[in-house]
Amino acid sequence: MASKYHLEESVKWRIIGRLEAGQSIMETATCLNISRQTVSKLWKQFQNDGSVVRRPGQGRKRMTTASEDRYLALTARRNRKATARQLSSELAAATGTVASRQTIYRRLNEKGLYARKPRVCVLLSSQKKRDRFNWCKEHQNWTEHQWSHVLFTDESRFSLTGDSKRVYIWRESGTRNDPSNIVERDRFGSGGVMVWGGIMIDGRTPLHVFSSGSVTGQIYRDEVLDPYVRLFRGAYGPDFLFMDDNARPHRANLVDEFLESEDIKRIPWPPNSPDLNPIENLWDYLGRAIARIHPPPRDVNALKTALLEEWRLIPQTVVNNVISSLETRCDMCVQNGNVQTTNTTAGRRLDNNERWMVEASSEPDPGPYTSRKQIRVTRLQEKGLLGQLHERKSQEETS
Repeated sequence: MASKYHLEESVKWRIIGRLEAGQSIMETATCLNISRQTVSKLWKQFQNDGSVVRRPGQGRKRMTTASEDRYLALTARRNRKATARQLSSELAAATGTVASRQTIYRRLNEKGLYARKPRVCVLLSSQKKRDRFNWCKEHQNWTEHQWSHVLFTDESRFSLTGDSKRVYIWRESGTRNDPSNIVERDRFGSGGVMVWGGIMIDGRTPLHVFSSGSVTGQIYRDEVLDPYVRLFRGAYGPDFLFMDDNARPHRANLVDEFLESEDIKRIPWPPNSPDLNPIENLWDYLGRAIARIHPPPRDVNALKTALLEEWRLIPQTVVNNVISSLETRCDMCVQNGNVQTTNTTAGRRLDNNERWMVEASSEPDPGPYTSRKQIRVTRLQEKGLLGQLHERKSQEETS
């Protein structure tokens, strides 16, 4: 029936036209799906003054004035962490107007301000911010061809319990404490694995599962650099660039000595900048793929098997697109005054970068012989390095 909102003037004149044509109030209300009371009041108003325009002053008086609305918006922008109660108290102290929390919400919504969770970013010192800005400025205009020389690598841990922050449940009102609506979490964590991977445009390394839960410089050299990175460097040639972050095991002296002995050039990386590393998006993609498995992995061995399989199934177009997004990430960092880019949660959420993956995953995988870098893949196959990588991986899993 009738809406609580005011009728448009064109609808009002349709009502008057029907009534003047001899239609009854009830018939008009039924035909136009408007309450009989509304039609009756409008007809009386038209008969009294010949107008259907809403009289000024009708309806409940607005609690706040336009200047008070501006004051609320200005206060909220100056202190974006202020609650609705705090803003209400400040408004009352400044103007004497006492407004409810709901009124505060509505006034701020009218000004385009909405209560949202803030993005969480890593803490950056002034020096680290300068380093990030200079790095992005230097690489802002890199072409896709230049980025195609880089192997982006990183480690990530996957747990059997998954990310409980993603869990939502359907429940009735008042049943919050029902045992069926409670998610239990182990305070000391549950079983999980640490993995390493590397990605390039039109290529990736096998996913490596570390034999121990932690990574040291020696483990990093023996389990990652020697069996994987060294072979990629040999296949790619002198233009190869290796990217790893500034974690302590990555900067151990024995790691530096190994890279120098194998003539593996590193691309400098700014500190505390997971948002700039495209492989972080792949960890999120992989985590979501594991979360879709039903039933979920019940033990560490099942989790390892699932991770290896899902990593293999990631479309190469997804990998290519997240690497291509580096131009956008650098632009955002430079243009926004070194504000951290959208992927600042170490790959656990996609945020705006999700659009690159969604677009990529909807496209068919072109395969190695129809991609842009046929020569590189062919070179890997001719030297048998792809087979060596997979064979070594199989031997490690068997042993």
